[in-house]
Amino acid sequence: MLVSRTTVKTNRHYDSSNRKQAAQTRRLAVLNAARRRFLKDGYAATTVASIAADAEVSVETLYKAFGGKPGLVRALWDAGLAGDGPTHAETRSDEVSAAEVNPLVIIGNWARLSTEVAPRAAPVLLLVGSAAATDPDMAALKEELDAQRLARMTHNADVLARGGHLREGITRDHARDVLFTYTTPEIYQQLVLRQGWSLDDFATFLRQGIAATLL
Repeated sequence: MLVSRTTVKTNRHYDSSNRKQAAQTRRLAVLNAARRRFLKDGYAATTVASIAADAEVSVETLYKAFGGKPGLVRALWDAGLAGDGPTHAETRSDEVSAAEVNPLVIIGNWARLSTEVAPRAAPVLLLVGSAAATDPDMAALKEELDAQRLARMTHNADVLARGGHLREGITRDHARDVLFTYTTPEIYQQLVLRQGWSLDDFATFLRQGIAATLL
């Protein structure tokens, strides 16, 4: 009997792991399908049914997991903001900011992480901004994401202010507004998507521009 109980526990753990992996695979498939549909067809023209069909899941499954199109857009934003590394991009940013005393290194790290996040996150913000003009849910989400981004730039401005790195006459709020402006999706869209800048060139633009304005 003891052997039997051990076997059951092992099988249950195995089954649980498989179910979790399958759920993660379905979630990724849905997000990839949603991203393709939204960026190709726009928010209004994209239907939950088309995303579900592309991802090969039921509409019911999609609604249960994301709550509809606004939830899908939010999930795409969250995934983009995390970056490509095993650790969330904001966590990696904070680790460097806490350990480094050279403001040029801190700003350079922000610029590098921006080029990691922007290819995923900027198109989502642009999608939200476009849809916000006619869709109340997207208008509310735009306000929320703008507030979230402003709070993050306030945090980064505090890093420079506490370190005594800001040039004389530059306040924390001024630094926040500069950082917020440099990280708007429209700048990424103009320079990288339209003008064809490389991500390295874009990172250099951010690093040099922010440093020259604030330090």
